[in-house]
Amino acid sequence: MLNKLQRHQTLRIKGFTLIELVIGMMVIAIGIVMLTSMLYPQADRAAATLQRVKSAELAHSVMNEIWGKRYDQQTNANGGVPACNSPTGVACSATMGNDGESRDAFNDVDDYHGLSESSIMLDSSQTYADAYPGFTLSVTVNYLDTTTQAEKLITVDVTTPSNEVITYQAVRSNY
Repeated sequence: MLNKLQRHQTLRIKGFTLIELVIGMMVIAIGIVMLTSMLYPQADRAAATLQRVKSAELAHSVMNEIWGKRYDQQTNANGGVPACNSPTGVACSATMGNDGESRDAFNDVDDYHGLSESSIMLDSSQTYADAYPGFTLSVTVNYLDTTTQAEKLITVDVTTPSNEVITYQAVRSNY
């Protein structure tokens, strides 16, 4: 009799009951749901972050190129003469935009007004759309104050593939 009781107790210790199995599966299911609900949104955020980094890269390259050019067509590229619209200088250009130069010959800030993703990149046969597929680019250049024409606002709008418009701006002074 004692032998049967010992065998019965050892069998009980070795296994799980149906209730324990069901509870265990529910705990695992809840854990998996919580894990996936936290991980999947992270993947979307990672893609958006990558697009923002590429947007900044594109805008930075265009802004650096613009920043290296002279203020106005009427300003001497090598200095030595007064800046346009200064008391002893000539008048600044009245219109913004390309003065008829080819893309590689842009020589002042306002030549970049109207630059877009379909424009050819500097010293290249490739367009911005080729180098940054899915991104759109729009560059505008305006005077901050049209009466003094002493500063130009450069605005670079980059639209990511997820249609997020990111605006980058810089002010260039007439010095």
